[in-house]
Amino acid sequence: MMDTNEPLGSLQAEVDEWIRTTGVRYFDPLTNMAMLSEEVGEVARIMARRYGEQSEKESDRAKDLGEELSDVLFVVLCLANQTGTDLQAAWEKAMAKRSQRDARRHRDNPKLG
Repeated sequence: MMDTNEPLGSLQAEVDEWIRTTGVRYFDPLTNMAMLSEEVGEVARIMARRYGEQSEKESDRAKDLGEELSDVLFVVLCLANQTGTDLQAAWEKAMAKRSQRDARRHRDNPKLG
């Protein structure tokens, strides 16, 4: 059961409320997966042009990275809701795993020194 008092649970509930009141219904999961790919592509375009070596076109300069990242998050939250995934619980589990597995890994990596 999703805890709406936790940050990700609250976001999942907010998206679900928006879908039910404004969005009519969720797109099917495969459509949302395609939309996620599209949104990640928009983030990649900004990153490659603004922070990478590609030149930024005039039309790219108006793009807001925060908005595009938020679009990615929105679709991820939709997918979590559709599949019954409690992202807060999954996040906590993943962070615990990373904390144990990587306790010294990055500090001991000479490539990062």
